[in-house]
Amino acid sequence: MDSTPDLDRFDSRRSTAYARNGMVATSQPLAAQAGVAALREGGNAFDAAVTTAAVLNVVEPMSTGIGGDAFALYRTADGDVGAFRSCGGAPGDATLSTMRDRVAERSGVDPSRASMPNAGPLAVTVPGTVRGWDRLLDDHGERSLAAALDPAIEYARAGFPVSEVVADMWTVAEALFTEADAREEYLLDGRSPEPGEVMTLPDLADTLSTIATEGADAFYEGPLAERIAEAVQDRGGLLAADDLAGFDPEYVDPVSTTYRGAEVYELPPNNQGLIALEALNVAEELDAGGYDYDSAQRVHYFAEALKRAFHDGHHYITDPEFEDVPALGSKSYAAERAETVSERAGSVSIGGPGAPPEDGDTVLLTVADDAGNVVSFINSIFGNFGGGVVVPGTGITLQNRGSSFSLDPEHPNRIEPGKRPFHTLIPGLLRLDDDDWAAFGVMGGYMQPQGHLQVLANVLDYGMPLQAAMDAPRWRYRADGSLAVEDRFPEGLLPKLARRGHDVVIQPPSAFGGGQITRLTDGVISGATEPRKDGTAAGF
Repeated sequence: MDSTPDLDRFDSRRSTAYARNGMVATSQPLAAQAGVAALREGGNAFDAAVTTAAVLNVVEPMSTGIGGDAFALYRTADGDVGAFRSCGGAPGDATLSTMRDRVAERSGVDPSRASMPNAGPLAVTVPGTVRGWDRLLDDHGERSLAAALDPAIEYARAGFPVSEVVADMWTVAEALFTEADAREEYLLDGRSPEPGEVMTLPDLADTLSTIATEGADAFYEGPLAERIAEAVQDRGGLLAADDLAGFDPEYVDPVSTTYRGAEVYELPPNNQGLIALEALNVAEELDAGGYDYDSAQRVHYFAEALKRAFHDGHHYITDPEFEDVPALGSKSYAAERAETVSERAGSVSIGGPGAPPEDGDTVLLTVADDAGNVVSFINSIFGNFGGGVVVPGTGITLQNRGSSFSLDPEHPNRIEPGKRPFHTLIPGLLRLDDDDWAAFGVMGGYMQPQGHLQVLANVLDYGMPLQAAMDAPRWRYRADGSLAVEDRFPEGLLPKLARRGHDVVIQPPSAFGGGQITRLTDGVISGATEPRKDGTAAGF
């Protein structure tokens, strides 16, 4: 059986990009160019990553920002593989009973039936981004935090033209922001900006300037921290200034597995990297990547592998300092789970109590430099403009990551003071051999491990060039049990999936995430970017 896909039908708008000195791939061109400029000015991949992330805070503010969390997987020029997590926990006053009572007061339900809100002040957790940027640069960069923030400050103060996909995502702010200061900061005369219109974010520029001048601690201690805590508490939330002051980033050991002879690295719990690893292991056990690319069997077996991984991950993954998490990424466990897969779609459920909201807005960037540093970096405020809480006069939009907690006292992911929630964010790292490394990822809530599975299979099973691997049509298993697909699959494939028991629905490209990939192979850097976003892969 010929398993080679016809790449021409993917209608790529781009080719894989190639360079020798450095490359940045991300979802917005101005941010990618700022990262490349950092490389040209003597920075390394870590400097470029933080610079790019800071600009994305300005030019794609609904997806990321200093009010959120940051994560990285990397391979250094010295050959070290590492994982970095800058993720805050629940406020110190966020006991289960207190949160249930607060939710009940706001929603009018009995406290025993309360569930975490998807947005608003009660969903705010401690932001990790700023100290994360600072720590990563101190430990691995060549330049200062102030230098990394300069381009973002300039765009926020002088203005930037809004790109097309970002403009479409921005429209949610018209209904989300009801307070005057937030509307003044993020809307133009009460409306979201159109593509090409110039936006300025002066309050955010001032905040970033304060951090550049006074250092990361200015965000977590003193007047700015007090303003952040006050903004949350005035709206009924629990975050306190002491919660901010006590936060520190951490290095953790990555988790990994092998797939088709390559090693895949992911973040451990409280992140959902184990879901991606379990899905890869089950798919390999089923030989899902051995079927013809256009066959229903390929999509069926990959989707069934993913279902089982989601079911397990959404039950078990939480902060490991509070609960033990099983070894979901082991080959032996995958063999057991593969035995439950048949030729018909299973009724395995995902989501449910304690599972995170299905969708989120996030940025991913990947960077490689000629010294041998390869970095996959994620920065996010989770929901579109986070939880909708903007700190007055600062331009800071706070994340709603607490919405991923459960209020079920028996659930491993139940809320507790200082506990970090189940986190969807998973940068990826791939080692094909000692001289061939790739940083990758696909964003979008539940889409992230599904995107990892599909992009890796495109590269490793079907030998696609990087850009074709990004362009290829995607599927997405959803919490309601349906199998969502893009409408670019071959004619006849979708009815075959339906006959196997899948509830097939067609959704627009925006439902299938935003991916990036950068690869360093024998001194040549290649890169690809998500065709479903505004992004670019820029090198020199």
